[in-house]
Amino acid sequence: MAGAWLLLWGALALGSRAETAFLRRGDDSTGRCTYSFTVASPVEAGCPDGGGVPELRAELAALAARLSRLESRERGAGGSGPRGAEAGGVRDPQHPAPAARLEAAYGELLRAKSRLEEEKGRLEREKEELGRRLESSAQEIARLRATRCPPGGEGPGRDALRAPGKAPRWDPQPLAYQELQSERTEVPASRLLEETALGRPGSEDSGCGELVWVGEPIVFGRADSIAGKYGVWMKDPEPVPPFTRETTWRVDTVGTEVRQLFQYEAPEQLARGYPAKVHILPRPLESTGAVIYRGGLFFQPRRSRAVARYDLRGETVTAEREIPGAGFHGQYPYSWGGYTDIDLAVDETGLWVIYSTEKARGAIVLSKLDPETLEIQRTWETNIRKRGVANSFVICGTLYTVSSYSAPNATVNFAYDTATSTSRALSIPFENRFRYLSMVDYNPAERQLFAWDSFNMVTYPVRLSRA
Repeated sequence: MAGAWLLLWGALALGSRAETAFLRRGDDSTGRCTYSFTVASPVEAGCPDGGGVPELRAELAALAARLSRLESRERGAGGSGPRGAEAGGVRDPQHPAPAARLEAAYGELLRAKSRLEEEKGRLEREKEELGRRLESSAQEIARLRATRCPPGGEGPGRDALRAPGKAPRWDPQPLAYQELQSERTEVPASRLLEETALGRPGSEDSGCGELVWVGEPIVFGRADSIAGKYGVWMKDPEPVPPFTRETTWRVDTVGTEVRQLFQYEAPEQLARGYPAKVHILPRPLESTGAVIYRGGLFFQPRRSRAVARYDLRGETVTAEREIPGAGFHGQYPYSWGGYTDIDLAVDETGLWVIYSTEKARGAIVLSKLDPETLEIQRTWETNIRKRGVANSFVICGTLYTVSSYSAPNATVNFAYDTATSTSRALSIPFENRFRYLSMVDYNPAERQLFAWDSFNMVTYPVRLSRA
């Protein structure tokens, strides 16, 4: 308002010099509000070149300068100005002062810089870790190449290794397999041929006998999620069509609702991690005691002392029976835990269940089952404490136990012979390469032990004495 009064005063003051005056208000090229007026000369019909009225021009210049200073003061003090300030001198909070905006932008830049520095540090640490892994992998590849078989003709041992139903050929795994230095097989090829041939069906020791040797573990696959820290994998020693002895099965058993049974057409498919089919069990299973036998999955339903048979072709539960007095859900597990109260096993003679009862006071009880009805045919009570061993399996009617699930140099430490109802101590070396053994089962057709060792699915060749 002050600027308007000044212009009005100027117009009146100059009224004696002109008959008419025109006052104009508008924005200049920068968006600022300007005031201008025009006074007609009473004596001059036109302006001569380079001339004018000096006094009038000087007054106008002084008035414009004063008006500009007044408007600048009003905007600086937060008064009512042309840039959208609030009445009463309060600035609109939606339009902060330029200094405040600059300060906020500067703070955001500092925060962004801090985040970038943190990300840079994290990437540098990852780079160092990847460098260490790469160096470790390169050393491992060089060592594995150094232990390859020397060039030569095709011997009978190589044919045995390639023959269907024989020991699977070992292949180097992709980078995921080499991620951990310990994740490898150290068995020299020449020794693998010799020891595998001794422990396979069709050799001179293909009949039943006592366990005398367990070879070093060979990795076939690795679980790719935390659900696979422990689990069970298996083949059917007596399959029914359309399944074969090469059909491989796997269950990741971490979790409370374990229902997925993965089906693979061959072990190589298992190693790649792509199942041919996923069966969804009608009831969740518990722990790592399941086995595949004669076209059925035999398992312990969760939180029960029962054993059930799931038909793989019909995809239904065809039989279920309680094991009288059997402990379950953590009453009599193996030493590693995992609710391993009820453990199923298969050998040359059929289907077995390994458990304990209150009557047995925690000692292992072994029962033979009918695979169709799950009826108990006969029972043996051993003197081996179930919590004192890491796992167990059955070969030719004899129960064998493993001393530790985590010690790298464990042993097969006890045997119980159902033919004589006697037990004896053993000391057969057994390697826990990955230090968390959660499942061991014997496959009589493969003449191998299948095991799950901290995410890794491995096999152990075995040798039996001559019957």
